[in-house]
Amino acid sequence: MNSLFGKILLWFWCTLAITLVGSAFIAAQSARRNASDLESPAAHLLTFELEEARSAYETGGRPGLEAFLDTLERVYHAQGILADQNGCDLLTHKDETPLIRGAHRRPIFAFLGIGGTTVARRSEDGQYWFIFQVPGGSVGTWFLTPEHLFFLVAAVLLCYWLAYHLTSPVRSLQKAVERFGRGDLAARTGSTRRDELGQLARAFDRMAGRIGTLLDAERRLLLDISHELRSPLARLGVAVELARSGEDLDTALNRIQKESDRLNSLVGQLLEVTRAEGDPQALRRNVVRLDDLVGQVVEDSQIEAAAHECRLVYSNPGNVTVEGDPELLRRAVENVVRNAIRYSPHRSKVEVSLVCEAGTASIVVRDFGPGVPEEALSHLFDAFYRVDSDRDRASGGVGLGLSIARRAIEVHHGKIQARNADPGLQMTITLPVHG
Repeated sequence: MNSLFGKILLWFWCTLAITLVGSAFIAAQSARRNASDLESPAAHLLTFELEEARSAYETGGRPGLEAFLDTLERVYHAQGILADQNGCDLLTHKDETPLIRGAHRRPIFAFLGIGGTTVARRSEDGQYWFIFQVPGGSVGTWFLTPEHLFFLVAAVLLCYWLAYHLTSPVRSLQKAVERFGRGDLAARTGSTRRDELGQLARAFDRMAGRIGTLLDAERRLLLDISHELRSPLARLGVAVELARSGEDLDTALNRIQKESDRLNSLVGQLLEVTRAEGDPQALRRNVVRLDDLVGQVVEDSQIEAAAHECRLVYSNPGNVTVEGDPELLRRAVENVVRNAIRYSPHRSKVEVSLVCEAGTASIVVRDFGPGVPEEALSHLFDAFYRVDSDRDRASGGVGLGLSIARRAIEVHHGKIQARNADPGLQMTITLPVHG
């Protein structure tokens, strides 16, 4: 039998059968011991029958004894024998000493009713023996009543339900694994059980979700790479042809250098996205002074802001600490700040502030540019998404900065949001505070 359901059900039924037979055996042995116990009700009944048989014999002779024993057999469906002190049957004169000796031994199959049961009791003056014989019946009929059968059927149904309850999540998990193995990455068990089987099913769901996310990220990465590398590679090919022709060699070499730098930046950012989408458990967990980190990013971005003819204004509440990878956090904040600088009007400002409240730290970056269309807000953090593709290409971006920022913040159990501030765009990074 290869079915787990069948094995569990069989074990339950075998356990039930053993328990039932064991209970019958114990009951039979207990009844036999009660008959041997002089203080038990069964022993008192046997003594009463002995005295009644003796009285019938002494007052009515053999006919009186025979009439009493016939009545006893008719009422109890058992045979009684009155013997003298030597074990001789007073009616048939048969030697019953083997029965008397056998009454003190336990039959091997007495609990099944095979071979019957014999009990012997001697009178107090030693003059008589009374032997009581219960004939053997069919197996189990003497201890199985309709009530027993009702509860037996109920127990069998309960065993069936319990076996089904234990194995149904395993079957659901098996079906989900088979679907997932055939390429259905959306296959889940959806288990709501709270026991170990439910935990196993939910562990599979988390694993399947993680694998699906990684495969989707890989597929998206390959598509993005194939799309984004095509243009710079084509421009590199043109620049190489110009260099070979010898016409305007410096311009061609500068063009090659520029496209090479752009490709290098693109590959670096793609690797950063891949790292952010990797295993969160491998993330470095250091205590980071967030106010110092943001201040350093603002200071490093001052040159770029000056070149863009805008200024950075930074305000912070003091000591704010978080837990995480400082390099990944720095890259996320830097991408948001530089994105704000890139789209700020000339002679405007970019406001960077750090707010700490209710166990969270919020980094708010606001520019005073034109903002973005409302329908584009939900796509700002998608990889390679551009609100204005021509302008973004002219600025040298490939649409990965905010995607990197989003992934970096999410693996730190935070979130990043964007909204139009009228004027300008405001981005808010929220992180849990350490301690």
